[in-house]
Amino acid sequence: MNIHEYQAKALLREYGAPVGGGRVAFSGEEAWRAAEELGGPVWVVKSQIHAGGRGKGAFKEADAGEKGGVRLAKSIEETTQFAEQMLGKTLVTHQTGPSGKTVGRVYIEEGSDIQRELYLSLLVDRQTSRVSFVASTEGGMNIEDVAAETPEKILSFSVDPATGVSGFHGRKVAHALKLEGQQVKECVRLIATLYKLFIEKDCDLIEINPLIVDGSGSLKCLDCKMSFDGNAMYRHPELAELRDETEEDPKELEASKYDLNYIALDGEIGCMVNGAGLAMATMDIIKLYGSEPANFLDVGGGATKEKVTEAFKIITSDSKVKGILVNIFGGIMRCDIIAEGVIAAVKEVGLSVPLVVRLEGTNVELGKQIIGESGLNVIAADNLADAAEKIVNAVKEAG
Repeated sequence: MNIHEYQAKALLREYGAPVGGGRVAFSGEEAWRAAEELGGPVWVVKSQIHAGGRGKGAFKEADAGEKGGVRLAKSIEETTQFAEQMLGKTLVTHQTGPSGKTVGRVYIEEGSDIQRELYLSLLVDRQTSRVSFVASTEGGMNIEDVAAETPEKILSFSVDPATGVSGFHGRKVAHALKLEGQQVKECVRLIATLYKLFIEKDCDLIEINPLIVDGSGSLKCLDCKMSFDGNAMYRHPELAELRDETEEDPKELEASKYDLNYIALDGEIGCMVNGAGLAMATMDIIKLYGSEPANFLDVGGGATKEKVTEAFKIITSDSKVKGILVNIFGGIMRCDIIAEGVIAAVKEVGLSVPLVVRLEGTNVELGKQIIGESGLNVIAADNLADAAEKIVNAVKEAG
């Protein structure tokens, strides 16, 4: 689960990390009040969307101004003007894709005297199953570019959960960031603070880019991206309240209501599969036969007829879908349940694109019989390769 920058900074502030003053605003009037309360003389107006690259992004609407989604204002009037230009407009960045995201709120923050820009993040290292720190002197840039072009400028290390974080880790980061004097002590405190927050709140990622050295020589978290383990939200009702559903794909949001594992992709063949491994294999073989999957969708091992029906509805609601592949291996899941769900969904929402169904496992013959007697225009497949080839060919012929 992702949250907005202003929400992430509130958590940082709660844990004692150094952040500047700021206010969220949903209108020009609120932006004016925020600027007055902060006092200036310089303010930063930041679009709040769940995507990076806001400063270099561009708005689709002509009346949103020529500048990006992060702007420096030198008066309260300018702060209000920038906020009104951004609110309700569609911001496109390298992370949003061409469709962009609508700005529903802005963050008005006090200006900072930036002397140096640094990079610092915490994330879950899947290889070591530990929390890892990543630090670099190249703040303000995409860390992927730094890793590709100057990997020697990146420090990365994991923390043993048995011992936790210590002053040594903070000094190690401080040395890598070329900090001096009081900054070293501040870095040690910040590393301990961030690790505590990461563990206690079940974070997936805390990225501070940039972490700055300001005019007084102190460290400050100038920007923050934070996400959490969605499976742990039952432990954190206070975090679940921060969820902004307007930032999420409507199809993914609908899928979560039925406990379906769904991720929208950019392809043209919708997939409905049971089991994450089989779903990945299905997407791979679709690519192998020359097309692209439109989604990852795992209905799970214990799906009901109703759950399958909703899954089918979600797939067909995607305008990019030109064909559908249902690939089920009946272990815990029974093939007849899948067949009944597919038929119920087709009867309810209709079928305007080719549909290939491959069933194998528990009650497979009954499942095939149900589909065969349904009178639906369904293409049967004998195995995974056969299914992928048939749906790719059907889409090409229909297209």
